[in-house]
Amino acid sequence: MDAALVTAGLDAAALDAALARHAPPRVELPPFTLAEIETWFRGGELEGDAGEHLLVWAARMRGGLDVELAEGLAALKRGDRLAALGCHLDDYAREALDLGKRAAENLARLGAGLCERPLLREALRAGRVRLRAAETILPVAVGEAEAAWVERAVVETVRTLEAAVRAARARGDAPGDAFDGDDDEAWVELRTQLPPDERRVLDEALSLARELEPGSSRIEQLEALAQEYLAEHPGDPDADDSRPLGPGFRARGPEPTRRTATASLGPDGWAALPDVPPVPAPELSFDDGLTAQELDARLRALAECRAGWERIIGLCGYAVKRSGMHRLAGYGSFREYVEERLGLPARTVEQRVALEARLAASPALEEARRRGVSYEKLRVLARLQESDIRQWIPRALEATCVALRREVEGEREGQLRARGKLVASLPRGVGVLLAAAIASVRERHGPALSTGTCLAVIAFHFLATWGDAPGRSPTRSRRIRERDQGWCQVPGCSRHAAHAHHIDFRSHGGSDDPENLVGLCAFHHLRCIHGGFLSVLGRAPGELVWLLGGRIWAGPHRRGADTPGWAAPATC
Repeated sequence: MDAALVTAGLDAAALDAALARHAPPRVELPPFTLAEIETWFRGGELEGDAGEHLLVWAARMRGGLDVELAEGLAALKRGDRLAALGCHLDDYAREALDLGKRAAENLARLGAGLCERPLLREALRAGRVRLRAAETILPVAVGEAEAAWVERAVVETVRTLEAAVRAARARGDAPGDAFDGDDDEAWVELRTQLPPDERRVLDEALSLARELEPGSSRIEQLEALAQEYLAEHPGDPDADDSRPLGPGFRARGPEPTRRTATASLGPDGWAALPDVPPVPAPELSFDDGLTAQELDARLRALAECRAGWERIIGLCGYAVKRSGMHRLAGYGSFREYVEERLGLPARTVEQRVALEARLAASPALEEARRRGVSYEKLRVLARLQESDIRQWIPRALEATCVALRREVEGEREGQLRARGKLVASLPRGVGVLLAAAIASVRERHGPALSTGTCLAVIAFHFLATWGDAPGRSPTRSRRIRERDQGWCQVPGCSRHAAHAHHIDFRSHGGSDDPENLVGLCAFHHLRCIHGGFLSVLGRAPGELVWLLGGRIWAGPHRRGADTPGWAAPATC
């Protein structure tokens, strides 16, 4: 720990003092059993009140830490600090801080916005305004209007603030972009039989779509196939997003709770639950004089504190949601309870609660947690069958989250292919588009066609339309990127490869042979390698050694990093 703090530009005593108030209790809370939940939370027992109080306290602590993380992540985005760490922001946050992509991006955006909103920053850091309220008013709390919006955020509900912000934006009073906030688009899952012949047609069409739009995801490729078919064969003009998608589609997980989906009693109808005083954010400096390594060490220390509170939030939140205590307290939904009572973005809490429910039902997943598998990796392992989880634990402990996810998804995809099945998770908007294209195929060729056959028809149409498009000759760069399965080969990078980089530079006599070329995304190629922060030695594809700052590097890791070049994260 001390070595990490020296890297951070602080001694151990200084950082301990800064985070002492926010250190989570060092206790191991056992999961609540269903019988305990029923007795404590629904029976009006004191244990239920204590559990709810503990949840709110943990939320206040996490909110204060998130404010500091927001400013730290915003500082990390300035200059070449991310290049010096060899990571995109979301990859760094996921691997080093155990934060999901959207949570990290929202925090970084909030941190950047606070630099121009001193009143909101002061109120948020003091705990007078909670995190979710601050996110809501961020687009409109600018200039002379800032003070009034901050005072409203202190006393008004999130729902009231959202309505007021929408009205202000409609009047043109909000010069900034709307904050992405916590609204989730529903996701659907497409499941269908897909025989080998039809699979080959679909694979070829998806490959062509990827060639035409380098860096596109499979979701974007399926969307392109559907758009192309509907452009020539329009579907039902009266179709809308609320209509059933038809056979083959089903909701993936619980539908997100929309604010208008449940009746809210409002503040007058909420039970008078014990208040929990605000918790100020810790005082850590993230000024522009810090190096990337100093920022990294401070962010890791904050993330370690946050992880302890997250565990408490997950366990107590699971108990509150499972018991329905939030409804007994007058809240229309668990989402409303999280936003108004806890003051946190609902999405991250709901995801954490969902994982705790899975942990409670899975001894193998609980074993992975006890052995130190991070939260983001647990979410990957949670997709596996119970019988398969234990064999993946050693790999989860050593691999980056990106590598683990690709390997798990690759194995699952291979099993599905062997059984002649296709499973694709899609945002509902893309699902609606694909369902419309499938319906159009059935209108033209008969209602008895299977979903898999319809997909093959849509794919064949795309091939017939774009198969002779100019520029399809396989360039050297494209051959290298295809060899590397389309991904940037830097450890921990989640991006598609856009360039082929010469390992031994051509200016230094390097050849164009495939073993001297590696696929990279633009950030790692131009900013990291040609910026002088990152280098690579060896021969592609399987004998590469990466150097960050001149030291061997195997990607970012959250804790227990044996890889030189990364300080072990500080603990509270």
